[in-house]
Amino acid sequence: MSRPSGPAPYRRSLLAIAALFCFLGFQYASWAARLPAFKSRLGIGPAEIGLLLMACGAGAAASFPLVAALLRRFGSRLLSLASGVVLTGVLLAFSVVPDYPLALVVAALDGVAVGCLNVAMNAQGAALEVRHGRTAMARLHATFSGGSLAGALIASGVNLFSTSVVVHFAIASVLLLALLGYAAPALLAEEPAAEPEQPAGKAGSKLPLPTRITLWMGLAMAFGTVTEGAMNDWSALYLREVAHAGAELAPMGIAVVSVMMVLARVFADGWRNRWGDGRLVRSGSALAAAGLALALLAGGTVPALLGFACMGLGMAAVTPCVYAAAARHGSDALSLVAAMGTTGLLAGPAVIGFVANGTSLVWGMATISVSAVLVSLSATRIRFPAVAAGAAEPAVELATP
Repeated sequence: MSRPSGPAPYRRSLLAIAALFCFLGFQYASWAARLPAFKSRLGIGPAEIGLLLMACGAGAAASFPLVAALLRRFGSRLLSLASGVVLTGVLLAFSVVPDYPLALVVAALDGVAVGCLNVAMNAQGAALEVRHGRTAMARLHATFSGGSLAGALIASGVNLFSTSVVVHFAIASVLLLALLGYAAPALLAEEPAAEPEQPAGKAGSKLPLPTRITLWMGLAMAFGTVTEGAMNDWSALYLREVAHAGAELAPMGIAVVSVMMVLARVFADGWRNRWGDGRLVRSGSALAAAGLALALLAGGTVPALLGFACMGLGMAAVTPCVYAAAARHGSDALSLVAAMGTTGLLAGPAVIGFVANGTSLVWGMATISVSAVLVSLSATRIRFPAVAAGAAEPAVELATP
């Protein structure tokens, strides 16, 4: 594979695509941080807030056919910029929405735009790896977490001098547009990706049926996001109610998982070069499952935090690697895998809650460990691409139906 004559084109495109990932994390954290203000202004309760979040997630999960069509028609560069503009407008709309029904509509629109940007920016990241023969996807996903952190910090800072949501979101919108303006000139205009998968006899279909490889990628993504989402939602409660940690230590569960995940993603591209995507996904998810299972068996605060650290470390490379693999199979595969990931993120915490309600929180947390095992098993059926020299590995090739 030929490479550009120097590092400048790669680095500039890398930073531009990273700006998109940062944009999405920042936008979500900005409006999520003001949920208490929405609750007070609209006069709604916790159930209505939950439905608002569900409307956002449902919009993202249901956007698959639209995203696939838009990506084929306009390409990832234009789709990234257009969805970014929509998300900026959505943020401003959240600041002035007058009633709860309209807030639900805005949240659903936000979800659709999130689905578009999520697929488009991952297509850009995969295209960057193909074009330059270098791994980058894990670091790009790390910048999403960095954007979320920046959004939360700026929300806190603005709140020190103004409690106005309009002021906060106006400042956030300026920063979001600045990120888009920075990204636009260096985004990749064409992706050297494979054509969308077409099962035998389905050529020319508007929405092709997924092949078995695509379904395995979707399952790996879904189980991976189940694991990530459930850890964020249930780790603090486990520390408080099962491990009997103090109130000051309970939030450390989320912090440990998040910090380990960001740190691992910073270094994961080097691990991908050394061991290959498939081996990294399989071994990482197995480490996550084993670490959490042992922590649950041991009990106590310290084992729990160590188990959570294993979870963050092991699961960090899963979504970047699966996204990279899906993008090589075309826009339809990438869109479906992203939609299944969103579904897992939405369904995971609820499933854990049902299990915990019927048995105990320990068994609910054990379900997260099982989900990580299922990621590892699904990954054995995926043909991961060799994105850099030395990263090739034997792969399972599945015939299309």
